[in-house]
Parts: sequence; structure tokens; C-alpha cells
Amino acid sequence: METTWRPRILVVDDETTTRISLAEVLKLEGYEVDTAASGEEALTLINEHPPFNLTILDLKMPGMDGLELTKAVQTRSPETVIILLTAFGTLETAIEAIRRGAHDYLLKPCPVPQILESVRKGLTKQQREQHRRELVSQLEQTLSELTTVEQLGGEQTAPLSAVKRVLTVQDVRIDRERHTVTIGGEAVNLTPTEFKLLLCMMENPDQVYTPQQLVRHAQGYEADPWGARAIVRVHVRRLRRKLEPDPSQPRYIVNVRGVGYMFPSSTPEDKSS
Repeated sequence: METTWRPRILVVDDETTTRISLAEVLKLEGYEVDTAASGEEALTLINEHPPFNLTILDLKMPGMDGLELTKAVQTRSPETVIILLTAFGTLETAIEAIRRGAHDYLLKPCPVPQILESVRKGLTKQQREQHRRELVSQLEQTLSELTTVEQLGGEQTAPLSAVKRVLTVQDVRIDRERHTVTIGGEAVNLTPTEFKLLLCMMENPDQVYTPQQLVRHAQGYEADPWGARAIVRVHVRRLRRKLEPDPSQPRYIVNVRGVGYMFPSSTPEDKSS
């Protein structure tokens, strides 16, 4: 069963009405929300739980204020996105908040749509950063493996056999290890994301993938349905330009209306012959 990613958000505000109402709005949007009435209480939650994806902090609170809490959160969980709320905004505090690592700085009373938009952008930013870190990690691992192969005597020790390494569907040939693609023997130059999308669909021809599934395979993170459609649509358009003889009538990357995309195991001409 496909699981849905639920970002974890911490709302910190000493005003009970603001804290509870904001938490309820975020829960209605599908987020998992915890609340704290002070910076000290927030730190306890941060220390006792897995890192929050995002925190919304009131700037002016008794005891530890929002800027101090921002610094503490950054120290304990650098990947957490921080949004600061305040009723006493100045240019100086806004600059200081951004300098301390805050993603956004909003003035009370802030319209709910504006807060939700800031939250959405902050979570998207976090996912992109996580994806970037994963790519760097994968690259470092690949370079390490290549170095080991060279030290042990070249391609003879490569972990993938030629049979497992090369995949052919219709007249498209994809090499998992070399990250190369050819159509009818002609090389096609793909970006890493385009390659992963194509490989995902070619590994299971005739299987329909939703945009969310394709983003998970190609980008390594969960995206909401709307965001996934937007991301995949761009890459599919580029893939079709590179792969399809006629992008307006695709034979390789076929759209299944209302569901997603698939790579057919054969062309309509093959099935009718």
C-alpha cells in the first residue's frame, strides 16, 4: 500500500488562541502538528522527538524568544525549516531572522493563505535540499565503487553482469551501469533525472506509474499530487522531445489519462501484426 508523506510541524507561540488555531489549520491541510507555549517547551519536544520538518515560531515570547530558539533549532536540527511570526516587525529583526537561518518572516495578523504558502515553499525547499544531499551521497558512493573496481583490476569485477546491466524495450536500450541510452543504435543524451524516470518505466513495461511514484523513484522524496504532476510533466515533455519521433503521438512514454504514465512493451503496430 502506498504511504503518504506527512510533514511534521511544530508551532511555538505563547498566545493560546494563535497557537491552537494555527495548529488546527495545519492539521486540516494534512500536516502532523505539535505545539509549544514557550521556547523552553519547544526545546524539550525537539530533544525528545525526531527532527521536525518545519517550525513556526513567535518572535516575542517570555524567556527564550524566537531568535534564540531559531539558533537552538539550527544547532540541533539544521535541516528544519523555520518560519518566524511577529506583531512587532522591523527591518532589523527581519534581517537578523534571515541571517540566523529563518526561511521566512511574517507579520501578525498574517492571512492564513499566506502562512500556508510559506509552509509549502519551506517544505519544498527542504525536500530539494534533502534530494541534493542524497545525490551528493550517491555520487560519492559511486566514485568510491569505481575507485575500488579500478584497484581490483577493472571491469571484470563490476557488480552488474551485462545481462542485468542492459535493458531493452521496443528499440530503446538502456545501460544501468554506464547511464547511457540508445534508440535504434543512436545515442540519446539524458539528464540524471530523465534517465531515472525512463529506467523506472522501462523496468516494468506496461505498468502505469502515478506522478508521485515517478518523483519518488527519480527524485528520492515524497511530493504532493499537485507538485508531482508539475514536476513530472516538465521532465516527460523533455524526454519526449529527445526520444519520440513525433512527440505529439508518443510511442515510448504514453499518458494514461487521469492516472499517470507508462512505457509500452510494444508499439501498436507490433500488436496488430
